[in-house]
Amino acid sequence: MAANLRALAARCTFAVVDKGRSLSDELPQQIAKIDIKDKGLLQELCYGVLRHLPELEHDVRDFIKKPFSGKQRVGHFLLLVGIYQIKYTRIPDHAAFNETVSACKALKCDHLKGVINGVLRNFQRQQTQLADKSLAAEPSKLPEAIAFNHPSWFIKKLQSGYPDSWQDILKANMQRPPMWLRVNVLHHSIDEYLALLVAENIDYAYVDEKSSAIRLTDAIDVNKLPGFQLGWVSIQDGAAQQAALLLDCQPDDNVLDCCAAPGGKTCHILEYSPKIKALTAIDIEESRLLRVHENLQRLNLQAKVITADAATPDKWWNGELFDRILLDAPCSGTGVIRRHPDIKWLRKSQDIAVLTDLQQDILKNVWSLLKPGGTLLYATCSVLPEENSQQVQRFVAENSDVEHIAITNNAHDIGWQILSNDNSMDGFYYAKLIKKSQ
Repeated sequence: MAANLRALAARCTFAVVDKGRSLSDELPQQIAKIDIKDKGLLQELCYGVLRHLPELEHDVRDFIKKPFSGKQRVGHFLLLVGIYQIKYTRIPDHAAFNETVSACKALKCDHLKGVINGVLRNFQRQQTQLADKSLAAEPSKLPEAIAFNHPSWFIKKLQSGYPDSWQDILKANMQRPPMWLRVNVLHHSIDEYLALLVAENIDYAYVDEKSSAIRLTDAIDVNKLPGFQLGWVSIQDGAAQQAALLLDCQPDDNVLDCCAAPGGKTCHILEYSPKIKALTAIDIEESRLLRVHENLQRLNLQAKVITADAATPDKWWNGELFDRILLDAPCSGTGVIRRHPDIKWLRKSQDIAVLTDLQQDILKNVWSLLKPGGTLLYATCSVLPEENSQQVQRFVAENSDVEHIAITNNAHDIGWQILSNDNSMDGFYYAKLIKKSQ
């Protein structure tokens, strides 16, 4: 099973990097093939290789001038899995050698055993020398993509948008994300739930009283959380939990949640504002709405869930205007790279222009569904200004009935940009827009 596990990690990372499959689609398929006790190690190997991909590729090039190709290509990713184990895990070197080399059989590349064994052993012997060599070169003298383990196009965009903090953002993306909880205030106050955590010896590091968010000291199995299956608590990053507060729904409001899957913000709105008239949650992907239904059921909440395209409301809208709209727009996902490292290799520079056009189209069409005096909260999990502040500035400039409401203490800020190094939250953006009454 152990050798097969390395083979599965190689197949998974190969599918992401070379075939363009998402890690959230590919990894569960591989996890289904192993004992549950091995799940953590498989996740560690896949996430680790994807986080450190340029650096690991650089390490391999010190020993192999020409990467494996064709039918041997998956063997290249097995080699990366092996290097990652030696460099970043506590797995004994001899076990890393043996299990990685043994995985060649499962990958039908037995002929690569000698090469992979030789590279891993040479890397282990020269690891100290290589580390010294890297330090001597200093990160500034290495190509930035290798030094920071991010694609060059993304680094350049951050340098342009955040000249003083781009390195901090990249470093934060390389960290393991913390586990955030959202207390369901319909069941317990935050103080009551904190007492339940203390009783179970579950440590927490930070509490946000306003949003009922708790950041745990260490991630744990959700089934060990008091009342998880009973709907007392949910898993949701602290940045995402700001949406319900900023939307600030009032009693009898008619609310629309666009691009709602997987439903975390939908459920938080219902928990935070239980006296609203109704909430309609839409998403273009029917399969993703299954998660919305699951979350609503676990939390015993009610919403109207529709498979629909926010850009074409004429195909699903019943004509009743909304008081509040949350538009969690399709975006690059560059604010959640630490949770989804495959984004670094799946997203391409040319995607950004396509996404900004889509965002503008959805924003324009959804705006027509908002009552005069109503509020639209524009949100993304991106850190790129062209998807965020620039997008909102353009919309305000082109529409005379749009009023931007400052969220931060700085009235000159266009919206609120949360970076992935801000209070251990994910990278997120919010802008609050009011429709002027005629």
